[in-house]
Amino acid sequence: MDGGVARISVNYFAICQNVPSPRRQQASTLVGTRFYFFGGATSPAFTNEVWYLDLSSSFNIFTPPWHNDVVMPVGYSFGTSCLSTIDNSTVILIGGRTWIDTSTTTYYYSYTSSVYKFDSKTSQWTIPNINNFNSSFATRNEIQTVIDDNGKIFIFGGRDFNNSTELNYNDMNTLDITTMTWSTLFQSQSPLTHTLATATLLPNGLIVYIGGKSGSSLNRSLIDMAQIQIFDTKSYTWSIKFASGLTIASRASHSAVLTQYGNIIIYGGTITDSSGEVFNVFSDIAVLNTNSWAWSVPSVSGTSAPPLAQHSAALYKNYMILAFGATTASNLYTNNIYILDIQNYTWVTTFNVPTATSTSQISQANNNFSYLYIGIGIGAGVVILFEVLFVIGFFIYKNRHKQEIVAISGTSKDDHIRETHISTVYTPGIPPPETYVQTPLYGVPVPDNN
Repeated sequence: MDGGVARISVNYFAICQNVPSPRRQQASTLVGTRFYFFGGATSPAFTNEVWYLDLSSSFNIFTPPWHNDVVMPVGYSFGTSCLSTIDNSTVILIGGRTWIDTSTTTYYYSYTSSVYKFDSKTSQWTIPNINNFNSSFATRNEIQTVIDDNGKIFIFGGRDFNNSTELNYNDMNTLDITTMTWSTLFQSQSPLTHTLATATLLPNGLIVYIGGKSGSSLNRSLIDMAQIQIFDTKSYTWSIKFASGLTIASRASHSAVLTQYGNIIIYGGTITDSSGEVFNVFSDIAVLNTNSWAWSVPSVSGTSAPPLAQHSAALYKNYMILAFGATTASNLYTNNIYILDIQNYTWVTTFNVPTATSTSQISQANNNFSYLYIGIGIGAGVVILFEVLFVIGFFIYKNRHKQEIVAISGTSKDDHIRETHISTVYTPGIPPPETYVQTPLYGVPVPDNN
């Protein structure tokens, strides 16, 4: 990892059909309208292929628009990837199991590199120089990363994979891609080791870790889905949320996507056997509300996706897209995709490019309410302003006329404050009136306040 950025020469393999072979354990990242997939375990070996699904136009899930890109320098599985928030085009892959194929059926485990960069604009692979790199990541896998808006990647837990030992980790690591500096946060270790969990970064800076396995190499057990581990990326502290609501079965190798409403949707996952192989695969959807921290299971319509584990998932507009993965212990590799419309929780077979109307109905409704509130506020403000100006005008009007009293000869400045009466002329023989009529000196009635 020393020196400058290393450029990688790769071999280009001819792919007869423009359809990826069935696989699982691949890394994946959404880059604009391209859903990228890197490597994966295939039968009988590990692949270095790079594929993407083009989401710029509508399609049917039975004939999806697949495109292949420049292959990786190594076969790749159980790694993790994320999109640079600095340029929104570079994909960073960290950890994982890297493989070198010696033939179409044989391969060996490689320690070539633990961090790769893929420029999606130029299809160029590079190995970056990283300062203070944590050497344990040379073999660390079964991890998930998140990246914040400042370009800092957070990598938690995972386990070693080699021929001699197996270690499970509970340390938090960061990689600042603006300086390519690695940090291991020993002071911010979680009480639990974590592998095969999902990691979701919320807008408030909290990373939510759901499910997965914890324990030692000899005794790893599934983590309770109601026990949500939270890492605060601002204070670098851990906390635990105990989710309420429905009981969700514990699992590993599931997927998670974050909706714009703050809900985390998980799909699938597996229970593994004693050797760590896929045993029982789930096909359920569960939703975690990150405001109330409660689990729920929505009512879903349409033809459901099959059980999936070690698959990929991404949220594009109102669609949750699932791809590849294992469906059963006997069917470990697939190349199908499945799409869930999260607006109404319906499985669909056609991907329609979301329009401004379809993807923002709720947002538009909220905006309409906002505009209504703004309109009401402006109207009320105008009314209040008018009343204030009226009152001010009235007092100005009154004071000006009162000062006209002062101008009358023989009247002091304070006389307009006192109550005065017009003198009355009495006609002989007619008794004086019992009451006197009060009239201002200037003879103009006081304006009515209404």
